[in-house]
Amino acid sequence: MSDLQAPSVNVLGGPLAPCSTAPLTGFYRNGCCDTGPEDAGSHTVCAVMTAEFLAFSKYLGNDLSTPRPEYGFSGLVPGDRWCLCAARFLQAHEEGCAPQVILAATHAAACEVVPLAVLNQYGADPAPPTA
Repeated sequence: MSDLQAPSVNVLGGPLAPCSTAPLTGFYRNGCCDTGPEDAGSHTVCAVMTAEFLAFSKYLGNDLSTPRPEYGFSGLVPGDRWCLCAARFLQAHEEGCAPQVILAATHAAACEVVPLAVLNQYGADPAPPTA
């Protein structure tokens, strides 16, 4: 077996595009919404933060907006891109406050939790309709 890992694939079937390097995001802090066995939360949805979503996340106990310098985290502001847990994105969708999604930077594994049709509703770069 080879030590080479297959490239990550996005929900559109292409290579996974970077989500953000400023702020640096991703479970592996590589700028991409890559996932693997260690990523129990499936941080696979590349989302564009909104004030509404940040408030929702904080209300649920995951404060993404407050800086945490001890962790090298400057806090997110509206417009920042961030790799969200797929389940949290689905919860935000169900509550009517889901942010936009960058589909080319959203890992295909997100579809194990969030249907592609739901992701497409929020796609800043929606997939073309299939015939």
